[in-house]
Parts: sequence; C-alpha cells; structure tokens
Amino acid sequence: MEAKNKISLASEYFNKAYDLHLKGIIEDAIKNYKLSIEYYPTAKAHTFLGWAYSLYGKYEKAIEECEIAVELDPDFGNPYNDIGSYLINLNRFDEAIIWLEKAIEAVDYDPRHYPYFNLGRIYEKKGDWFTAMKYYEDALNINPDYELSKSAILRLTAIMN
Repeated sequence: MEAKNKISLASEYFNKAYDLHLKGIIEDAIKNYKLSIEYYPTAKAHTFLGWAYSLYGKYEKAIEECEIAVELDPDFGNPYNDIGSYLINLNRFDEAIIWLEKAIEAVDYDPRHYPYFNLGRIYEKKGDWFTAMKYYEDALNINPDYELSKSAILRLTAIMN
C-alpha cells in the first residue's frame, strides 16, 4: 500500500477513534487508535491512545504511549502534560514536575494552561499553597475561563484565611 493511502486510512481511524472517545465508547476508541497507529503512527494518536488508557486507570500504559509520542514529535506538548498528569495520579510528584515543565516549554502546544494547573495540583498536595496559588493564577492568566483554576484559587484562599 502506498504511503498516501496509509496516511489517509490512519487519519480516518484516528477521527473515528476520537469521535468514539468523546462519546465515551472507550474500548472501540482504543481499537481505532491502534488501527490508526498501525497504518501511520503519529504523536497525536499515541497521546490520545494513552488518554484512553488513563480512563481505565492504566497510567503506566498511558505513560508508555505518551513516551512514544514524545519520541515521534518532541515539539508536541500534549504528551508531556499528560505524562505529568498520570504521574500525579500515581503520586510521583517530583517526576511529574519535570514533565510538566517540558510541556510549558513545548513549541507545539495549545492548551498551555493545563501544565500550570497541574503544577498547582502538585504543590497543593505538597502543602506549598503559595506556590500552588501562583500556578493556578498562571493558568487563569492564560485561560481566564478555566473553571478548575478558579475553583482551586477559591479553595486555597478559604484554606489560607
């Protein structure tokens, strides 16, 4: 099969997977992400496959997919943040910080408020509320409508008063 057809099929399977993913049909989404990757592996497909695994609590498997994504495209920021988020769920905070800082520095990354919010989560869990507050505020500076940061700031303000 020629490369153009493989890329086209990969794209079709990725779009189908993403649609299923958003509808909550995760097992079928996983199957379609894998098919997409079989035809033409991309950082985005591996990252989203990792996200699907994370919904089942399979964080180690999710991290592996994101590490493949980083190898394929080191400029793509999503897998760095996602690895950081999964490490937070595994209570491996110091490792998570390294990945989240890489997400902040990534060239190709749109939801830039996520790694700041996730850093806030880490520092809040560590009891460093002032640093957590700074990161939640950084997230809000990037996305003023981000409700999770607004809620976190209100929660920490109440705790600190």
